[in-house]
Amino acid sequence: MKLEGKTVLITGASEGIGAACVEAFRKRGARISVVARSRDKLERIAGADGVITAGDLTDPAVRAACVAATIGEFGSIDVLVNNAGIGLYSPSWQADMEDIRRLMELNFFVPVAMAQLVVPHMARHGGGVIVNVGSIAGKVTLPWMTIYSASKFALGSWTDGLRLELKDKGIHTINVCPGYVKTGFQDHMLGGRVPGSIRRSKKFAITAEQCAEAIVRGVERGKRTVLTPAVGWALVAAARLLPGLLDWQLHRLYRGAEGSD
Repeated sequence: MKLEGKTVLITGASEGIGAACVEAFRKRGARISVVARSRDKLERIAGADGVITAGDLTDPAVRAACVAATIGEFGSIDVLVNNAGIGLYSPSWQADMEDIRRLMELNFFVPVAMAQLVVPHMARHGGGVIVNVGSIAGKVTLPWMTIYSASKFALGSWTDGLRLELKDKGIHTINVCPGYVKTGFQDHMLGGRVPGSIRRSKKFAITAEQCAEAIVRGVERGKRTVLTPAVGWALVAAARLLPGLLDWQLHRLYRGAEGSD
């Protein structure tokens, strides 16, 4: 897809990967609409020519408002980037059930609901792209964030199925699976503590800007999956070919993480 003049709606755009996506898409000449809870942050990021919707995306009225505002201003939504999400480090067998429900609501049900709002519009206008920002944890379950991993596995599976459902309508879907990205993600957890050894594990970390560039290139090239950094494919391959060995290694990391708190 050529992005010049296209309209891109980005959720969770107030910081991190979402904010970096605003700049990356804008550099390609795209028109930008953003939604997140912080109006002040969105105003700084979106600029004078961007459409801003401030609110909680778990509220159906906020979702409807951001879609309506985008179409009202630009007349189209060509790319939807479902980026909003949250984490949970509490062990699954101890985690508060309300936290689990809140995580699944934002990480999975909100993207589904956004697609249900946007797909009819895209279909009438000949197609579009839906980008779902998942995680490497949606390819390989990480035991220090099991519930988060489950939500991203669900997101990835739905993304693949949605691609087949919408193929005849000219709508493409992309599953984005970042590894460790240098953002404030770990500072906004619903529960639990980030293990010290995990927080310090930045050997293969990338910046939000690098992640956003990978996302934009994925849209331009019509990729099915964007896994960044590319070294993450080695972890995915190990999960498929050597699951027992990977389980052993992840268990060692998990025990080490517990001991490092």
